[in-house]
Amino acid sequence: MSDATTILYRPVGPKELALIEAADWRAFPPRLPEQPIFYPVLNEAYATQIARDWNVKHSGAGYVTRFAVRSEHVAKYEVQQAGASTHLELWVPAEELEAFNHNIVGRIEVIASFPEAAGE
Repeated sequence: MSDATTILYRPVGPKELALIEAADWRAFPPRLPEQPIFYPVLNEAYATQIARDWNVKHSGAGYVTRFAVRSEHVAKYEVQQAGASTHLELWVPAEELEAFNHNIVGRIEVIASFPEAAGE
């Protein structure tokens, strides 16, 4: 098994962040039934855009997480472009999230946060 890792990002709201913290910053929580895909993104700018523009609007706050995953595991997922050329993400089926979590190296870290929206 190779030691190579790939850095990925995940924009999250407060509820998902609390579940990550409860997992000692080592795993993402299982998807809800209406969430068949887990979407980590390939660049910080895209994660920031989602956290700032979507998570804050929908849940009052947004956070950008960064984490390393074994590259040989990440290679099984085709990069998907979801809009602009920088909107690159992986589509990990919900049933594969546990295996994905087992391939995270080290801890998930919060690298940016966006405050609660005004008036909330």
